[in-house]
Amino acid sequence: MTLTKRQSKQLERELVATLTEACETAKAEVPGFSWLTHDTAGEDFSAGLRVTWIFDSQASLDRALADGHGERMRALTQAALAEADIEVPDLTACTQFDSEEACALAQAGDWQARLAQLRRSRH
Repeated sequence: MTLTKRQSKQLERELVATLTEACETAKAEVPGFSWLTHDTAGEDFSAGLRVTWIFDSQASLDRALADGHGERMRALTQAALAEADIEVPDLTACTQFDSEEACALAQAGDWQARLAQLRRSRH
């Protein structure tokens, strides 16, 4: 969906609010989970949306995925998107997982560079 600048800002505010709720829920439920972020690319907000769930370490991330928490976090993502009235073409493609540790090692803690690199590697 292509949006006007005003619509995009409103949608962004709604998305931040719903993702904040999802983040707080995950912090209470998933050991090692720290925070989440989102970004968009291109003019089509829904198609370009990526939600990244960040863990404190790669070990925590691996353990969470092995314990099935990845599906829970995808469900939280889906609920947040639905509450903000956002439909994405592929929930799995729009949801990714990473760790503070991986960012520190590969990009010296620069999350903007890390997210840009992750986006490039997914295409």
